[in-house]
Amino acid sequence: MDRTELLGLSLQETEEVVNGLGLPRFRARQVYHWLYKHQVHSFYQMGNLPKELRYFLDQKASITVPRVVKSRVSQDGTRKFLLELSDRKRIETVAIPQTRTGGTKYTICVSSQVGCPVGCTFCATGQSGFERDLTAGEITGQVVAVERELKQREKSVSGSRLLANVVFMGMGEPLLNLDEVLKAISIINDEQGIGIGQRHITISTAGFIPGIKALAETGLQVTLAVSLHATTNEVRDRIIPMNRRYRLEGLLDSISYYIEKTGRRVTFEYLLLEGVNSSVSDAYRLSRMVKPLLANVNLIPYNPTEGSQYRRPEQDTITRFMACLAGEGVNVTVREEMGADIKAACGQLKAATNRRSKQEIRSLKSK
Repeated sequence: MDRTELLGLSLQETEEVVNGLGLPRFRARQVYHWLYKHQVHSFYQMGNLPKELRYFLDQKASITVPRVVKSRVSQDGTRKFLLELSDRKRIETVAIPQTRTGGTKYTICVSSQVGCPVGCTFCATGQSGFERDLTAGEITGQVVAVERELKQREKSVSGSRLLANVVFMGMGEPLLNLDEVLKAISIINDEQGIGIGQRHITISTAGFIPGIKALAETGLQVTLAVSLHATTNEVRDRIIPMNRRYRLEGLLDSISYYIEKTGRRVTFEYLLLEGVNSSVSDAYRLSRMVKPLLANVNLIPYNPTEGSQYRRPEQDTITRFMACLAGEGVNVTVREEMGADIKAACGQLKAATNRRSKQEIRSLKSK
């Protein structure tokens, strides 16, 4: 007998399902709270539901949260989780600790696809192949599964929240799966759901221009992070194949459009690769690109991956690059490296996938 999957449904959709089973709508709100406020994914653990109702719901509906296969803890407290989906595909999700008054909170880095079709040459995910998009339920399921694990490890009070920020910087290109990402964000943002504010949610893109424009039209007050990583089309073509279709000039125009529509500051992520994009000339070109925009630059010294052709610049090179930008009046920071010892840092996520053909990947890139 087919059961309706509740994970990934909005509260309204959950009410419609529950009402369709002949139950009052307030029961849907109870289930929704148990799932997203308490990270309970078994009807039998929902204490304020009658026992007969728990059994009935278990026959008619399901809550399929990704299974934690393995977790690793970095020396800095970063946690990386290998999660298995219902079809046995695997993804990785990272929880990054932030010490605050009143205790530690976490930023969760979620995946939006199994693998990635973009194929950035510096990224372990991009080199591991592409399987499929994630559903809204599989995206929100990462948040539910990881917060549940964190609470169990830290013996937190049920109903409290350990996650402070959600960043779509895990496996995959979020804007190639925008419909499911937006649906997941609505649940993550919903006060009746996970309850994380829009300004604490970041969507990262390698430069998918149609997705940037579509995101601008939603009116969401999320943060857009753009993986720029180069100041010329020649270099960007080499390290981000998507640039061969969506050129730098068009990308910068789409970012201007996004800023105009949303009034939100954009973050340019810039991965520093020794001998590729880390010269003083690159720094000055980058400053000329960024200064006319409401934007800041986040420098990311390269995190090595197995078999990579790239090297991390020396600290003097990083310092000089940053000084050039700052001297030109650019708001610039260097990202603090977290989780590199367990391969949980930027560009290091990789789970076993079956590669799609080059023709399938080209088709996805041309959406």
